[in-house]
Amino acid sequence: MTIRIATIQLNSQTDIDANLGIINNAISEAAACDAKFIVLPENACVMGRQSQLATRYDEICQFYQSLAKTYGVHLLAGTLPCPTRPDGSDVPCDLVRQVSLLIDDQGNIKARYDKIHLFRATIDDSTGNYDEGKTFEHGSRLVCEPCVIHGQTINVGMMICFDVRFPAFAQRLRQMGADIITVPAAFTHRTGQAHWQMLLQARALDSQCLIIGSAQGGIHQIGNSIRQTWGHSMIVNAHGQIIADSGRTEVADNGYCIAYADYDADRQAKIRAAMPIFDCHHLA
Repeated sequence: MTIRIATIQLNSQTDIDANLGIINNAISEAAACDAKFIVLPENACVMGRQSQLATRYDEICQFYQSLAKTYGVHLLAGTLPCPTRPDGSDVPCDLVRQVSLLIDDQGNIKARYDKIHLFRATIDDSTGNYDEGKTFEHGSRLVCEPCVIHGQTINVGMMICFDVRFPAFAQRLRQMGADIITVPAAFTHRTGQAHWQMLLQARALDSQCLIIGSAQGGIHQIGNSIRQTWGHSMIVNAHGQIIADSGRTEVADNGYCIAYADYDADRQAKIRAAMPIFDCHHLA
């Protein structure tokens, strides 16, 4: 039995409540198209202004939990800035954690992953310098969580954006049992154009997992500055083949676009059996 997957592309701005309305509409449409597992991009609720969103962390968690339960879907809720660590201790007051949440179809939070690799780069674009370490405290724990979707147990490995550049990350998630790896992202237009598709395909080949890349796309007005993201949300199978692609940077007039694909566990098992790379590859 296959499972319908939806990866949602957004063009989130700085109005949190407007973004939440768009997210609701996108998940409603994906569920109506029989998607059972839905992935949102990084910074889905807001681009910039992370400290403002962090004050609403508990409220937004409940919003996502309600959506998952209402529409009967498993939801990978992009990312949220969280002011506490997984153990409940406070993050330093000038920082937050960038966390991705996996929520089941009953509205239960199954897993939380705190972004490990924080983006730092100089890009030849309107922003120039990026350093997430000024906003976020990095996490330290890889997360792979089993979910029962449509009667099948599927192990979901979790990444966020810049994590996808590190091959060992995907390989370790596979060793932890991952069947699917989620990559909510907000790649810059320049780095996305150069590397996004290539990285998703490489990580699929490294891990022999289904890779779900959910992206921000288009122009984001953040105060007096402009940021442009690459978009092109896509799903890549364990053979490195692109099986779904939004095919665009800009979203539709309704504020989102969706790409769909089916996860076929039997086909993935055959790909792995035909080239059993993890039988001879052991990371320390």
